[in-house]
Amino acid sequence: MFFILSKVFWFFAQPLNLAIFLLLAGGIAAVFGWRRLGIAVPVAAFLILAFSTWTSLGALLIGPLEDRYPRPAVPPERVAGIVVLGGGFEGAINLARGGYELNSSGDRFVETAILARRYPDAKVVVTGGVGTLVLEGEGDGVSAPRLLTALGVAPERLVLESQSRNTYENAVFTKALVTPKPGETWLLVTSAFHMPRSKALFDKAGFPTVPWPVDYRTSGKEGVSLFADNPIDSVQTTTIAVREWIGLVAYWLTGKIDAPFPGPDR
Repeated sequence: MFFILSKVFWFFAQPLNLAIFLLLAGGIAAVFGWRRLGIAVPVAAFLILAFSTWTSLGALLIGPLEDRYPRPAVPPERVAGIVVLGGGFEGAINLARGGYELNSSGDRFVETAILARRYPDAKVVVTGGVGTLVLEGEGDGVSAPRLLTALGVAPERLVLESQSRNTYENAVFTKALVTPKPGETWLLVTSAFHMPRSKALFDKAGFPTVPWPVDYRTSGKEGVSLFADNPIDSVQTTTIAVREWIGLVAYWLTGKIDAPFPGPDR
């Protein structure tokens, strides 16, 4: 139920969709002669689009998430396994064409291949099924082996978890699959903005990991500015940041994580 509700809520809450629904509501208000509402609602839609597209709002929102968990200053000497969270492949395209097309989060799998070479004895765990309600696609746990083996990772090193639909299930299902032993070091690879929620969920599931963030969307030096990026990237960054902050609060309120903004000190 949580999975379905979260997907439905996000469909209406993401900035572009929210702006469209507000414009629709404004049109309905105008038809019924509700003058104030007919003006206020479209103005709200315009402000959402303007701030998401023309300002550095997205970078300012996503920056604290990306900075929360830095990579270890001294990488571990020995690693039992590398866990990479899904979300880096174009599932619908790969289902149709059978390839391994990457999306904007594909750095997760490029970095995983690099880490697999650095730690040749480590298991490589790919966790991620199909996380959509209506769109058909191939889970990352299915696509990833084609890419990773092509990049030189031996098939026998791969451990695939293809049933999880969200980050909570990533953590719970992966722990049950690999049963990490006390004293082992496991790296957790995911996008930097996604690391606070991911690390907290793996901790809650009883799976200690060393965070290895990738896929940074900001330089860390952004300030308040106008037209700092192209409009498409600005909207995408804002959307990602809003979704992640909402996800953190929702997971905290439902008891899946212990703090609304988890970090090394929490």
